[in-house]
Amino acid sequence: MDLKPEVVAQLERVLTSLEQLLPRPVETIDWNTCLAANWRRHSFSGTLEPVKKVEKVGLDELLGIEEQKETVEDNTRQFLAGYPANNVLLWGTRGTGKSSLVRALLHAYAPQGLRVVQVDKDDLTYLPDIFAAIGDKPFKFILLCDDLSFEPGEPSYKMLKSALDGSVYSAPDNVRIYTTSNRRHLLPEYETDNLGAKMVNNEIHHGEGVEEKISLSDRFGLWVAFHAFSQDHYLRVVRQCVEKLAAQSGLEMSWSLELREAAIQWSHDKSKRCGRTALQFSSHWVGRQLLKKGKP
Repeated sequence: MDLKPEVVAQLERVLTSLEQLLPRPVETIDWNTCLAANWRRHSFSGTLEPVKKVEKVGLDELLGIEEQKETVEDNTRQFLAGYPANNVLLWGTRGTGKSSLVRALLHAYAPQGLRVVQVDKDDLTYLPDIFAAIGDKPFKFILLCDDLSFEPGEPSYKMLKSALDGSVYSAPDNVRIYTTSNRRHLLPEYETDNLGAKMVNNEIHHGEGVEEKISLSDRFGLWVAFHAFSQDHYLRVVRQCVEKLAAQSGLEMSWSLELREAAIQWSHDKSKRCGRTALQFSSHWVGRQLLKKGKP
């Protein structure tokens, strides 16, 4: 049957519009060579897309968080060995190495079968689809929710809560959920939340508002806190960073009063003493010395 030209043109417009709504074809991920993937949402659903390059961070490069490293690494090793292991909430001040620690674990334990799937907060409603995509793979997956925080009433909050609670949406045995956040309870806390608190047998019982906010973070088996550094701790990390960067560049550099004062001033300007600030200052200082010496 011959169609009129105007009908053909209309059908072409409809097909073009449909193609824009549909996700582009994605090749099946080869987890033998792919270490990490992101969940990408499309018009109607989503898909796992491989991350071609993950920033390489060594565990020995994360300075000043030795206790946190040991706790999270031990939990990850338990998970890889098939032993009981917890979901982990890494919380605390920004720039202290929470996300970097997960990347470092990936590089350290990828040969043992560790893989990472990163999911944005708004895509947590797709957790059942993600679990279905990786649940039968012969690898161990950390499902990473980075820099996570919620506002009251967000639907993804309930989905994550269900996944952690062992409900019908719970994670398969080869998946553990690692979340980083600046908030210990993942939700904003207000002064009015405490109005419902009461004393029962000389014990404080929180009101419903506080209980609801605690209920999500309480489902993580491990809470690992990352706090701002003291000045002495910050300077120790700066010294280690400077010495390491200088050695990598073939530059002889000794600790000096000038360097110390510059590092302190840098932390004041950034209003932050943490591993990120120490590394940023060290990169600035060593790079400037190399430039002065005319090294390529």
